[in-house]
Amino acid sequence: MKILLIGEYSNLHNSLKKGLLNLGHEVILLGSGDGFKKYDVDILIKSTIFENKYLKIIAKIIDKIFKFSLNELEIYFKSKKIIIKLADFDIVQLINERPFNTSANLEISLLKHVFKNNKKVFLLACGVDHKSISYANDKKFKYSILTPYFENNSLKKEYRHILKYLDSDHSKLSNYIEQNIQGIISSDLDYHIPYVNSKKYLGMIPNPIDIDTLNEDGKSFNQKIVILHAINSKNKLKKGNKFFKKSLSIIEGKYSNKVEITRTTDQAYSEHIKNVKNCDILLDQVYAYDQGYNALEAMAMGKVVLTGAEKEWREHYNIVEDYAVINAMPDVSYLVEKLSWLIENPEKIKMISKNAREFILKYHDYNVITKKYLKAWEN
Repeated sequence: MKILLIGEYSNLHNSLKKGLLNLGHEVILLGSGDGFKKYDVDILIKSTIFENKYLKIIAKIIDKIFKFSLNELEIYFKSKKIIIKLADFDIVQLINERPFNTSANLEISLLKHVFKNNKKVFLLACGVDHKSISYANDKKFKYSILTPYFENNSLKKEYRHILKYLDSDHSKLSNYIEQNIQGIISSDLDYHIPYVNSKKYLGMIPNPIDIDTLNEDGKSFNQKIVILHAINSKNKLKKGNKFFKKSLSIIEGKYSNKVEITRTTDQAYSEHIKNVKNCDILLDQVYAYDQGYNALEAMAMGKVVLTGAEKEWREHYNIVEDYAVINAMPDVSYLVEKLSWLIENPEKIKMISKNAREFILKYHDYNVITKKYLKAWEN
């Protein structure tokens, strides 16, 4: 089949593309590279305005005064020029409701060409969108990426890019997409739960992880235990990085002779994955029920990850607590307790590392997951 994947924010579409190519399909991946992460894409569409310091200042002023983004307008015109030439694909999959990363109204204009000129279009629920943010805003989760905002309304400015998904334009975009797609697929429980009663929802297909590229490093723990805290500055609030930061300060003072802490900010994916390879423990996020892509890739490399692994996730996979991953919660004392347990019991690190890799092989092998996508698309 001829397949077009639009958008890439985690490596999900890259791993899916590799699986599809292995099965003999023709695949094109279109995306922005997602800023500093610089993910691989076949067709790169990104804004260059912020690469010029003078244009960046002008763009920010215009955005602040007129609530109008020159970045989004630039991406729109670049995308339109390309998307009208991409036609007759058997399958098109959108990474989320804003696959081109423009405004809601501009997305509709671009998606009209996608729906008109291709056979089947599917939506992935694997990121913030109108339905998932509406669900979180109604406080139906125990905690979510909106929890910091609920606890401190002065963060409204920092949350404006997330809260905008609640407005009428994004509701209109969501409804437009749902009317024109063949189906919706979620990538993990954090997105499955809000979508479970949607008419065109096809169910959850776990994230595809490239198990061939991501291998265990076989570290022996003869040296200090390396803890990696990789920060995405745009997402640090919704990831709960403050809890990790405070926990690490305590751990550093308590176990200075046993641990080495690596802190990074906004690293390109190629550099980040090197740091993951060299660590023993990765601190990912606290406001999640399930593992995101970053956590899963680390688990594939046999790392102990502190991330989402709530009761709902454990019940779904029939896994006991602390078996293959450590559930992270927005509680400094709890995080210090878990990290201390690991540091004082390095054999537990070895055991969880082994289980993490086996879990990925069992449930996230991209070769198996790709076939599940094909079945969903074809049926």
